[in-house]
Amino acid sequence: MAYIKNMINVGVIGCGKIAQVRHLPEYSDNADANIAAVTSLNRERAEEVGRKYSARVYATYEELLDDPAIDAVSVCTANASHCAITVSALKAGKHVLCEKPMATTLEDCELMVRTASETGKRLMIAHNQRFAPAHITAKDLLGQGAIGELLTFRTVFCHKGPESWTINPGDNWFFDADRAAFGVLGDLGVHRIDLLHYLTGGRITSVRATLKTLDKKNHTGGKIGLDDNALCIFEMDNGSTGTMAVSWTCYGPEENSTVLYGTQGVMRIYDDPAHSLIIDKRDGSREIHCSDKAITNDNQAKSGVIDSWIRSLVAGAPPEVPMEESLHAMKVIFAALDSSRTSGVSFCDSNC
Repeated sequence: MAYIKNMINVGVIGCGKIAQVRHLPEYSDNADANIAAVTSLNRERAEEVGRKYSARVYATYEELLDDPAIDAVSVCTANASHCAITVSALKAGKHVLCEKPMATTLEDCELMVRTASETGKRLMIAHNQRFAPAHITAKDLLGQGAIGELLTFRTVFCHKGPESWTINPGDNWFFDADRAAFGVLGDLGVHRIDLLHYLTGGRITSVRATLKTLDKKNHTGGKIGLDDNALCIFEMDNGSTGTMAVSWTCYGPEENSTVLYGTQGVMRIYDDPAHSLIIDKRDGSREIHCSDKAITNDNQAKSGVIDSWIRSLVAGAPPEVPMEESLHAMKVIFAALDSSRTSGVSFCDSNC
């Protein structure tokens, strides 16, 4: 395998479903990126991926990080390993794109951000919702006051579960508390929290949450030890309040919508099958702005994450998903977990 000058030579750590569906094909499709190396706990899988993308195969991520020709890495492993791999990569002089959720403890999330700052390397968490066309347009329109002052909101992200997001159906790490740490709240909820922050420019300051395990079973037939449904009520620093519902037990069409209610109208994002962004104005008029289709597990399309990541590296610019904002989202996740445990309202700190 020859490394390519004047391109970003990338190492992909973890060769599971997210790497094979999103990271690898999107790097391959980017003219400024070169998939230089891969590694996986499953050597056979790594070899297969290496052959497909003409990439060097390393036995361990430590060996991959020792390669001085690698400029950046994608961390596509189970949640519990995100922090250790990310910190090692940053200290090895690599820029890091890490899959969500950022890490499994607040201390580890903070360590990742601190290490990136200390090493001067870039760290981005793969929050793909920001790059959906309707979400980009919605943010611009909200900034222009298209629906007036934001009052309330509701956001929903529900599908049939992560069973299809594992290469080995008999070994679903999403249902393993040791490797995943979070259930649907950390899997889908963190996307919606980041999206709310992105769209509104505000920050969630408090949360009341209920997490339940209603249907998902483990390999023994018992219920998994992680939440498969989560309901949250959020208060934001801009005075608005709203709800989030995320679920792994939606056994019909996937739901991925956000509705924002303002003093001058209602903005509906991916809430209508024909039009992805609609504004119903207070005067009775309707504006249709976008008609793209939401990315779903069954309807895959380019996420925009890799192109954004490579663009920032080529330009020497900060990532379009700032690591500090990803840390804010995780603070809300941990507050929601605390709220569900205590049956009370949990507050984020002043930085959230």
